[in-house]
Amino acid sequence: RVQTCALPIYGKSIMKPIQVGLLGIGTVGSGVFTVLSRNQEEIQRRAGRGIRIHTVADLNTQRAQELVKGNAQVVNDARQVIQNPEIDIVVELIGGYGIAKDLVMEAIAAGKHVVTANKALLAVHGNEIFKAAHAKGVMVAFEAAVAGGIPIIKALREGLSANRIEWIAGIINGTTNFILSEMRDKGLDFNTVLKEAQRLGYAEADPTFDIEGTDAAHKATIMSAIAFGVPMQFDKAHVEGITKLSATDIRYAEQLGYRIKLLGITKKTPSGIELRVHPTLVPAKRLLANVEGAMNAVQVFGDAVGTTLYYGKGAGSEPTASAVIADLVDVTRLQTADPENRVPHLAFQPDALQNTPILPMAEVTTSYYLRLAVADQAGVLADITRILAAHGVSIDALLQKEAAEGESQTDLVILTHETKEKNMLAALQEMQDLKTVIGEIVKIRLENQIGRAHV
Repeated sequence: RVQTCALPIYGKSIMKPIQVGLLGIGTVGSGVFTVLSRNQEEIQRRAGRGIRIHTVADLNTQRAQELVKGNAQVVNDARQVIQNPEIDIVVELIGGYGIAKDLVMEAIAAGKHVVTANKALLAVHGNEIFKAAHAKGVMVAFEAAVAGGIPIIKALREGLSANRIEWIAGIINGTTNFILSEMRDKGLDFNTVLKEAQRLGYAEADPTFDIEGTDAAHKATIMSAIAFGVPMQFDKAHVEGITKLSATDIRYAEQLGYRIKLLGITKKTPSGIELRVHPTLVPAKRLLANVEGAMNAVQVFGDAVGTTLYYGKGAGSEPTASAVIADLVDVTRLQTADPENRVPHLAFQPDALQNTPILPMAEVTTSYYLRLAVADQAGVLADITRILAAHGVSIDALLQKEAAEGESQTDLVILTHETKEKNMLAALQEMQDLKTVIGEIVKIRLENQIGRAHV
């Protein structure tokens, strides 16, 4: 009996390694190659068979050859990888919406499983990609698309599958979190810290996708779809970046017991789903408020489990490679399984996805931080409180700085209770028209509930 049960195990261990085609061997691709090589024995023990990079496609073939050191073929045409019948899984690490989409769709049509770290592609074209993969009976795995090495996709899709997820809030862009941490710690303005982030390699030469919130919105869109069983709806996300934040507001927030973070937030409400990315005041005692530097963290609230936190490196060569290889292991384990019995791409069965509406920002309810530069004269505060009350906005806290000697204006900082965005916008418009309000009013959303152990 011992001998007969040992044979299949031995036979399984000497199965031909699964063959992988790597499209792009830049920062993440080189990490995948390095980690796979370093940990191949451990990975094989988990997957049940070896995982080998057969071919690498990269326009810079010289650099690619230097990286693989003769341990994989190198080509300059990605379609050679897709068309190679020996390759089982295609790993797309090119990025962007253009050629990457064509190559992923061609790989699916060729019957290849796909692993990708491309959050932009999935947030915008995921519905089409998953439909094609389902029809072809292949898998598209994308753990590395959100929060780098943190296994948040697996947690949402599998680990929390017993729960009705109520909300997700995450610091899911390391560049912006590094900038905000530096602005708070050193009291520097945005542009100064951005230049330092670029010098240190935390920010790209063109940081637009990061600092304008687009990258975080791609990731929030993916998490929202998985959490609530809805299609990808990136075009309906509300997106604001951090470029208009000032060191002044970060300092005032600190005095009031808050820290400002760029959060990706998605919530299920009776009216629909909130999907938004914007700077947010978070109470300083919350875990999310204390995530510093280029780190990522995601909090998820499920009705059965309560609040859970996932923290770690959200970018970088080997952290992201960790997630890519985890997907390779999953695909290796499941490739022979009946496609109908695999974990669905968006956690819910494809025919069970719902078209729950994404709420327009005007209908979202939250609290607010307001900063007004006002004339230092009697009656100003009375006018402002009257306008807020007329629009159903109540004040939670107020900070009024005394005007400096010789100055004719001062700062007035207000924290409000929850109200609908449309009510706040109407009140702001009326306050902005007051002759005693100088310059543009600063408005930053505030979330007291996010991160609480019990909501």
